[in-house]
Amino acid sequence: MTQCFLGIDVGTGSARAGVFDERGSLRGSAKTDITLWHDSGGIVEQSSNDIWRAVCASVREAVRLAGVTPEMIAGIGFDATCSLVVLGKGGASLPVSSSGDDERNIIVWMDHRAVEQARRINATGQSVLQYVGGAISPEMETPKLLWLSQHMPRTFAGAWQFMDLADFLTWKATDSLARSVCTVTCKWTYLAHEKRWDEGYFRTVGLGALADEAFSRIGTEVVEGGTPLGRGLTPEAATELGLTAGTPVAAGLIDAHAGGVGTVGARGEAGHLLTRMAYVFGTSACTMSSTPEATFVPGVWGPYFSAMVPGLWLNEGGQSAAGAAIDHLVRMHPATEAASKRAQADGVGLSTWLSREAERRGGAAAAMALIGNLHVVPEFLGNRAPFADPDARGLIAGLGMDDGLDNLVALYLAGVCGLGYGARQIVRSLREKGVPIDTIVVSGGAGASPLVRQLLADTTGLVVATSTSPEPVLLGSAMLGAVASGRHAGLAAAMSAMSEIGEIHRPSVSSSDGHTRRFKAFEMLQQTARAITSGQY
Repeated sequence: MTQCFLGIDVGTGSARAGVFDERGSLRGSAKTDITLWHDSGGIVEQSSNDIWRAVCASVREAVRLAGVTPEMIAGIGFDATCSLVVLGKGGASLPVSSSGDDERNIIVWMDHRAVEQARRINATGQSVLQYVGGAISPEMETPKLLWLSQHMPRTFAGAWQFMDLADFLTWKATDSLARSVCTVTCKWTYLAHEKRWDEGYFRTVGLGALADEAFSRIGTEVVEGGTPLGRGLTPEAATELGLTAGTPVAAGLIDAHAGGVGTVGARGEAGHLLTRMAYVFGTSACTMSSTPEATFVPGVWGPYFSAMVPGLWLNEGGQSAAGAAIDHLVRMHPATEAASKRAQADGVGLSTWLSREAERRGGAAAAMALIGNLHVVPEFLGNRAPFADPDARGLIAGLGMDDGLDNLVALYLAGVCGLGYGARQIVRSLREKGVPIDTIVVSGGAGASPLVRQLLADTTGLVVATSTSPEPVLLGSAMLGAVASGRHAGLAAAMSAMSEIGEIHRPSVSSSDGHTRRFKAFEMLQQTARAITSGQY
């Protein structure tokens, strides 16, 4: 019987499922939207019940579209955003804000309520902080836990488990409370290279209650991604998913890391595992590079041991808002309403439509002329790397009175270039510490446009490659399932066997000087904006 592997990805706006064969070819996929609540004070929340419902619907539809039977699914892998799930006794939902709504039990990764808690933690100077680039982010879980303990003490005290979203999903599927080394190392300060939590850190920052309990509520069993959990799918989960009880389920990954697994180890030209940087370009952007030894890069998260590829160290950077930053940017423009109507008529999103309009006007080769004197620092949700500054904000320079479509296209292009210059800073920081990046492998919906990929090559000066898979993040999760099933001895073997490098974009020599000048302007504006925000002027 032909074996297939199921990858399940829970992003910020939807749950997706994809069925892949043994060579990594996509047989069928489906998507179901999930609810997102935004409140003042940087609050962004979701419901674990809503997400599980969406996962089940997506899996059933993907299996149907793939034309396979449940018995053909030999292994299952999950990935998800690094959001905090709070569960009460028996797995019941608990409220995580003043909304009082029990269903809203997830603090989403992009929630910035814990900025002040992150500042307090960073002021302690604890040694564990060196493994998050020197400063913890409010996107991570211990600042959010500290916020809960201070503002929602009943929820904090009554919680049975605090889980990263990927670990919640594997628990729902298998009843296993094992945590993924990826989630707890990257977002919870677990020291994977020493296989321990830092008790002193938790006591110093105000979370001593977790240490008193020997960390039973945040994970005492930590395993590598791809490790088979429990006895596979429980009968209850199998019924809800429309699959077979006992099907192997792998320990999961954060969604961006699944994108890294689905791309950086692919067979083919343009670099190799240790010289490629994954650039997962979605609502946010995550960059991931692997090294054989621990490499400390200020402002870049990590190094994390075995967090993506077992046995290798990971450095993780990126931008807190990427695709979301471009969407936010272009919706400010007077021509947006008219452009949105035309995009809707064409059946595409506004950013996709603007990318096509830019291509009609000459594409990346004409970008300099189209953009003119517009400059954008798209840090609307802070700077994740290399400055680890959640207070950083966006800046636009060169605006005139032009309110036409050409100017909207120019603003879109300037925003994409701004993201590229941010990636250029991250690559520079890595190279300064001896990480030999020569290739960016891009995945994610916001990077699907050939124009965007060419601009990323031009702005960074690096080769930009893609996977042949239309769904590299889902593929990365399916690889976890293939490892859990025993089809591959390890994740590195699965990466090589199931993924392949596809389209390659090389930086344009003719635009190199222009982007060097624009990058200098980008850094000048960025420094000015940070000085204004911090009051240092």
